[in-house]
This record gives sequence, C-alpha cells and structure tokens, in this order.
Amino acid sequence: MSSTTQSVDELIQQSPDRNNQAQFQEMWQILCEVRGKIDAHFALTLDASVKDLADYGTPDGSTKGHLTAWSGDEVDWLIHSYMGTPARSFSNMHLTVWLGPQIDVPHFGMALGTIPDMFVYLDLIPRVDLTTDLDYLDRYYEPSNATFLEFEANPAFSPFVSRCLYMRQAQSRTSLCYKATPSAANIDLVRKAAHAKVDEWLQLVAAAKPVPVAKQAALAQRDLLVRRAISERDPANIMGEKIFGKDLTDRLVGTLWGHNRASKRPGAWQQ
Repeated sequence: MSSTTQSVDELIQQSPDRNNQAQFQEMWQILCEVRGKIDAHFALTLDASVKDLADYGTPDGSTKGHLTAWSGDEVDWLIHSYMGTPARSFSNMHLTVWLGPQIDVPHFGMALGTIPDMFVYLDLIPRVDLTTDLDYLDRYYEPSNATFLEFEANPAFSPFVSRCLYMRQAQSRTSLCYKATPSAANIDLVRKAAHAKVDEWLQLVAAAKPVPVAKQAALAQRDLLVRRAISERDPANIMGEKIFGKDLTDRLVGTLWGHNRASKRPGAWQQ
C-alpha cells in the first residue's frame, strides 16, 4: 500500500460514520495486555492531578474519554488513555512510558486507534542523537530493524506519514507507524508486535546500567522538552478540540506531558 499523508481530520471526514466499536474494544484490550506487563515490572502511583480525568466526556454523554497518569521511582510519567467516538469512526488510544533519568534506555511509545482504518504506532523513543551515538543505536535499535522491514514489506500496512515535521523527527527509524484495514489477521499481527516490543523493552530496562548523577539533570530536561513538544504539536489535537472543546483539550494535552503533575520527578539529580 502507498504511504498515507492525509491528516487524521481529513481521513475521518472522508468516512465519518463507520462503526468501529468492535475494533476499538479489540485494540484497547491489546493496550491493556501490554499495560499488565508494565505493571508487573514497575511500582506505579496514580498522580493526584488526573483523578477526575479517568472518566470524562461531552455534556450529552455521547462521547467519553479516559486518561490516567502514573509515576514511580523508575518511571517519570506513564500515560494510559483513550478518547474519541469509535461508533462514528474515530478513536485514539495511548500507552507511553517515560523513564526517569537514572537509566538512559529509550522510552516506550504505543498508540492505537481508528482513523477510521486501524492506526498503529510502536516505537522506542530516543533519548540521544542517534546519528552520533552509534553504540546507543546499535544497542537499542538494531534489534528492531528486522521487524520494521517486515512491516514495510507487508502490503496490508500503509506507512502513516505525519504532516508535522516534529512528529516525524521524534520517531526512530525503526518506528512502526501504519494504517491498515482492521481485519482479524492485521489485529493479530499488531498484538504480536506490541507484545514483542514491550518484552524487548522491559529486558533492556532490566539490564540497564545507571546514569551518573551528574548527567541526570540534563537527561531529565531533554526528556521533558521532547514529551511536551510531542504532546503540544500533535496534529491530532484538533480532533480533541472538535469533540471536547479547546479548554478540556488543552488540559488533556497538558496532562500528557505533566503540566500540573502532583508527584515529584524521579532521579537522584534532585536530591
């Protein structure tokens, strides 16, 4: 399939009334399965700033959303969320894990959705310049290259190319970012890829060497800058504004990067 360069808004406008509820439930289940593996590895606490966002929606109750944010001694910020109108084409689900600066393992990024076809994003979010840190590239990204090439060769998956330059810049070159028909076979392939990715990532976390305290502040600052830029520059934010209005969308976007977080960021650099 050829690359998709249309925006999410344009894709939804072309087919605004497709009932994707069954596909949404299947993909949300995949996210929850992956989240279960993450919970088994990390001790996490729900941030007090998001307690009222676990169940939000439009005034008429026709559209709902769910957003929780978590942190811990090893995790700076974990987002687990969904929003949209899956019975009318659009849904967007996120599971992102931003690690603390005590290790330099890439962050875990995962998003699924219906736009109205199936959307999938899986990546290890870089924390260094991969064009100059070749040891980091070989250690954390070379193992994912074969899977990336398999998806590129699969005609059922069309590369999704964001119109936003920054969103493309923030991805690694082994990022899985595709649109596909939500068939049983394609969903099963995404499930297997998601489990393989989180298993690989958790093994990297378990084997990681500590970052010297003197270098943790700079890493934490970089992480926050990247997380904020991804959250604020995401072109799909326009869908939130259309559904929930600008005020609530601004709060949701701020929560994605931790604007009003109540918890302290992890790492010995603050002590």
